Amino acid sequence: MARLQPVRGTHDILGDKAIRFRTIYEIFKQVAERYCHEEIDTPIFEFTETFKRTLGDTSDVVTKEMYTFEDRGGEQVTLRPEYTAGIARAFMSNGLQQSSPCKFYSYGPIFRYERPQKGRMRQFHQMDVEIIGVPEPQADIEVLALASDLLNALGIGAHITLELNSLGDPESRVAYRDALVNYFAGHKSKLSEDSLKRLEKNPLRILDSKDEGDRLLVENAPRIGDYYNDSTKKFFADVIGGIEDIGIKYKINDRLVRGLDYYCHTAFEFTTDQLGAQGTVLAGGRYDGLMEMMGGPQTAGIGWAAGMERLAELISEDILKNPQRPVVITPVGEAAQAPAMKMAHDLRADGIIVDMAYRGNVGKRMKRANKQNAVYAVLLGDEELSRGVAMVKNLDQGTQKEIELAELSAYLKGTNQ
Repeated sequence: MARLQPVRGTHDILGDKAIRFRTIYEIFKQVAERYCHEEIDTPIFEFTETFKRTLGDTSDVVTKEMYTFEDRGGEQVTLRPEYTAGIARAFMSNGLQQSSPCKFYSYGPIFRYERPQKGRMRQFHQMDVEIIGVPEPQADIEVLALASDLLNALGIGAHITLELNSLGDPESRVAYRDALVNYFAGHKSKLSEDSLKRLEKNPLRILDSKDEGDRLLVENAPRIGDYYNDSTKKFFADVIGGIEDIGIKYKINDRLVRGLDYYCHTAFEFTTDQLGAQGTVLAGGRYDGLMEMMGGPQTAGIGWAAGMERLAELISEDILKNPQRPVVITPVGEAAQAPAMKMAHDLRADGIIVDMAYRGNVGKRMKRANKQNAVYAVLLGDEELSRGVAMVKNLDQGTQKEIELAELSAYLKGTNQ
């Protein structure tokens, strides 16, 4: 029988990787709650229409990357390829319009069927932040500040660049879209097949093309800033002024766009040169038209998502939370087995991390304790039991000391700091 392996593009999270993931999540949770965001956990799968309606029928995610299947009831469902659509659906399904504004954070697995490569998996994990119901630029400033605080708390802020752009309000965006269509229509023979399709429905996505021929055309394409109206200019100036006031550094990237029409105003990415080609670690933008597109009332929204796997490669070793070292109980002889189990249970109830040495001679059990990086081994045999003591061996110093059983928990707590 062939050896079972994980599905291509998935990975097991254990050991050092699990410590990294847990550390990132705990810091993320602390930072998000500092900004008064509440945790939300939406289902891992939704009706397919939730994502098709929001991501667009022609987007790569919908046409190539979604894990979509028909369940036993004949419903078309999709494993979530991103967070925002599900959170927007939850906002409407739960009648949260009356509680607006709402500030959420979430964390969990995301699924996209694409070619696995460094920093890109088929099941990966994202952290997500959303502010719903705030049309003012203060929400843009706040989500950017939250992102910056998180990256600094992870010890990687110095290696990250904030790239910022404005997509304009609907009026500015339509004017820019028309200008792009006119420009690229004059160069159809040079466009890639994918970009010819984009020209019809979402021409802004041509600016994201990786095709070399497309990229040469993009260099001379119209610039979005030339089509801003006064309200767009003021909104963008307010966002820039706000992040400058709190000391967030940035650079303007006027080719940074979002192809879907419900996006407007602020679009941003936090990028690094530490991960090769996959340089974006956190990205987001304002989506004031999303709720209306999903059949709800017009409701402002802005948010971002960050990939856990990429952050785990970048975080500073200094912030990793080393787990508290365990104490290993080592019973010596059959009669000590049951008392040792009770001792382990009582010590755990007192908040001490305890493992049991289940089998093997004392030498083998001590080797395992050292392999576990235990701080103490507590030996309990017939003689110790008869005298109401345990032999506590300090595995770092190689010393040992008899401790009365009644004092054992206090002793281990006092020295295992």
